[in-house]
Amino acid sequence: MMTGLYPAGHAVHENGRTVSSGQPLLAEQLRKAGYRTAAFVSSFILSRRFGLARGFDRYDDDLPAGREERVAAATTDAALALLGGQPSTQPLFLWVHYFDPHAPYTPPEPFRTTYARNPYLGEVASMDAQLGRLVEAFERSARGPVAIVIVGDHGEGLGDHGELLHGNLVYQSTMHVPLVIAGPGVTAGTVDTPVSVRRVYHTILGWAGIDATGSLSSQAAEIVLGEAMKPFLEYGWQPQTMAVDGRQKSILSGRMEVYDVVADPKESRDLASTATQSPQLQVAIRDYPVPSPESAKPPDTLSEEARRSLASLGYVSASAAPVVRKDAPRPVDMTRMFELLEKASGLFVNGEYARVIPLLEKILAGDFDNLDACLRLAVAHSSLGHEARAEEMFRRAAEMAPRSPDVRTYLALHYARSRNWARAEPLLEQIVAETPDRLPALEALAVIRERQGRVEDALGLRQKIYALRTPTAGELVQLGQLAMSAEQTALAIDAFEKARAQQGSGFAHELELGVLCLAARRYEDARAALDRVPASHPEYPMALFKRAQVSVMLKESDQAARIERARRYADQTTRPLIARERLFQGR
Repeated sequence: MMTGLYPAGHAVHENGRTVSSGQPLLAEQLRKAGYRTAAFVSSFILSRRFGLARGFDRYDDDLPAGREERVAAATTDAALALLGGQPSTQPLFLWVHYFDPHAPYTPPEPFRTTYARNPYLGEVASMDAQLGRLVEAFERSARGPVAIVIVGDHGEGLGDHGELLHGNLVYQSTMHVPLVIAGPGVTAGTVDTPVSVRRVYHTILGWAGIDATGSLSSQAAEIVLGEAMKPFLEYGWQPQTMAVDGRQKSILSGRMEVYDVVADPKESRDLASTATQSPQLQVAIRDYPVPSPESAKPPDTLSEEARRSLASLGYVSASAAPVVRKDAPRPVDMTRMFELLEKASGLFVNGEYARVIPLLEKILAGDFDNLDACLRLAVAHSSLGHEARAEEMFRRAAEMAPRSPDVRTYLALHYARSRNWARAEPLLEQIVAETPDRLPALEALAVIRERQGRVEDALGLRQKIYALRTPTAGELVQLGQLAMSAEQTALAIDAFEKARAQQGSGFAHELELGVLCLAARRYEDARAALDRVPASHPEYPMALFKRAQVSVMLKESDQAARIERARRYADQTTRPLIARERLFQGR
């Protein structure tokens, strides 16, 4: 909807991936054409970090603290505040995203009671009520022609063809979505022609007078394509593509399935042996590009916090690119595994290793060549200190995928956390030489360099790591301490100041920051930092000593009193320093 492309065109085949910065987006084109642009999204999966905020004057992805989604009512309230603000003569493009109809199904009242037997429909009804509020407010606030598009991005399996949720199969329960359009030149009625949601992009550009090519206003028929690559990209099962041409739908996944979705909307009768497919459909479905598992992997720059957020929403990516097998199973033949795989993925990402081990063993019993399950089982044993069992599973993973950089990376991480950490060094050096941006390897090698006392090397690795991903406040503190020990004062000050900006009053390294600023002759900053050191600090005598030095350098009127206070509260570390300090002589 935001690019006008299928996943094969924009390369985002799963959640947790970032759209390319070079990919033109709908909001960018509308803003260039003079539109105000605003978006209100309801889930972490659309956080600005994933690239869709480009082109929006306002991109509201503010979620409740500790939550990865917000309910439709809260998102609607935020959008209505914008619509009720200062009137503008500029045309407005507003995108509001709702996430409610997702598992677990917990609709608010009165929908929880009304739909007690079907809470999924309760979430749909709750969202629908908020959609009504939004449309009414939008129409009231409009100063010109109004166009509205309401569209779903997927359905929910609810057990159809063995799929409870979505993302694993391409049957109508998840692929056939509602699309409602109201706008200039749109006449009332229902259109039965199958179309792709990607044409929403072209339709809006047409309404804006930018480019009407591909707009749904033409009602031109098309062969609609779709994919479900998750089982392929995570487990190495058969890739799945679909093509819809009129009432005929074909699914290619190891073999071809054909359905008449008008006469057989539940897709219960496979017509592949008797149906005639148009040459255009056959070409479209067979030529649809299948991504390589390695290129479609989630970026190594995705933080553990982000991975846990995705996992809490049911979107967990594989730890490694899978083994692509000619005899790989078809996802529809593996539906018994879906729930087990989802549960195991969630437990693994949340670090519940003891609980996940029996589930991973069941997965491997049912899918012997599942590299992701094998590696996760190895990592789980490694994390629990089961070294022999971990190495047994690493050997099995290496047999499955002898050239896999993922297997070598996780084996190196296993060694790095064990008593045999020296064995990790050559492996990590090789991995970093081959793939310089592989974050887990860089982080493990940085720890090893610190253990070896190679501070300069560790510092260089840490700087590279934090150029690839945003460091936490704790990591910034660690970087500052490392830079201090390497006598890189400017870098240490920068790291501590950034940590303080994140932590506020919780920042506990004012003494170090004050000492560094004093060394850099930033006396005003040193005074401010040292004044924030509490008397309860175990090195408070050092803070008093340094503060007295700063007082002399700034020629403060109370410098003599500060020197005296430093002497009075001196300890065995500061007492000789005070006695030798030439700044204090004669004062």
